[in-house]
Amino acid sequence: METLKLYNTIISLFRYSVIPMIFVLAACGGSGTNKSEADGDTIPMHYARNLTIVQHKDYTEVTIRNPWDTTAVLHRYILAPSQPPRGEGTLVHVPLKRAGIFTAVHCGLVKELGCESAIRGICEIEYINIPSIRKSVKEGRIANFGSAMEPVIETIMDAQPDGLLVSPFENSGGYGRVERLGIPIIECADYMEFSPLARAEWMRFYGRLFGVGERADSLFTEVEHRYLALREKTHKVSQRPTLIAEKPYSGVWYVPGGNSAMGILYQDAGADYLFADRKKNGSLALSVETVFEVAQQADIWLIKYNQPTPLTLAQLQSDYPPFAHFRSFQTGRVYGCNQASSRFYEETPYHPDRLLADLVRIIHPELGIQHKKQYFYPVE
Repeated sequence: METLKLYNTIISLFRYSVIPMIFVLAACGGSGTNKSEADGDTIPMHYARNLTIVQHKDYTEVTIRNPWDTTAVLHRYILAPSQPPRGEGTLVHVPLKRAGIFTAVHCGLVKELGCESAIRGICEIEYINIPSIRKSVKEGRIANFGSAMEPVIETIMDAQPDGLLVSPFENSGGYGRVERLGIPIIECADYMEFSPLARAEWMRFYGRLFGVGERADSLFTEVEHRYLALREKTHKVSQRPTLIAEKPYSGVWYVPGGNSAMGILYQDAGADYLFADRKKNGSLALSVETVFEVAQQADIWLIKYNQPTPLTLAQLQSDYPPFAHFRSFQTGRVYGCNQASSRFYEETPYHPDRLLADLVRIIHPELGIQHKKQYFYPVE
């Protein structure tokens, strides 16, 4: 299995966030025995396709559709403060008070929702750029579960979490020892959604896990309004600069598919994304030659990377001398996002509005977007 560092680099190319780190569940577990009541109120999902939330009198029923087999259910949950009278699915006692979180992106959201005190364990501290979280781990208030691929079971048991937030993968081989602990495993499959707002809408589910559903609903509404207002501005532009993304790793050039969250963001930001016609949700693994053929004439080149020092044009040219002939290279329109020093992973999946503003300022400076850059900077 790939190291997490390579995983973190590649997963952002799939959908951006930041992407999420262990296991897959092919069928739903359960602690109830009866079918759910038919008199619940379905909470409308405006963008998310794989998430259904039904509010009942004494509990909330959450169904996650399997993103790899949309005819099947990945998991069904019953969120309740105590054992509900009815309901089929994994029982999760809410609000969570001792959560274990395996991904940086969900740590960031839980903190923003005001529930940081409920985080009792995390994975991959070296990839979390949240000062308060890092301080709590150092001082022992939050346990370090180690690698998300192979978490330390004894440390998880000592922390006594009442729920584990993990990100599923297709055909990953199951949960192993973690599954046998009997702790509710929350499948965070948001990264498989088809648009930035669809993924962000999952915060409404996570808010209900921590007892702050209304707060999460309100936050999502704010994100949605800002995103749509920016998108409306770019839909009126007369020219759309051509854009290419990322750079090769180990002989493969991973670029966002046209239906991926990142691919859609590029188009919503007013760019002519050169792989928009490849309608894939996730990334495309292409040869360097295939991408090079179209990338050399692109107006703008955006690169996400992870290293201690800023990326430079000299480094790009050293890695692959023909890069110096790219139009974007010669005109100074190469922009990089260093994920080692920015909070790209922690913020952008649930704040696509911030990333969109960053991209619009780069792609269409003539619009005069008043936004302080947060993620992408010119590569010097």
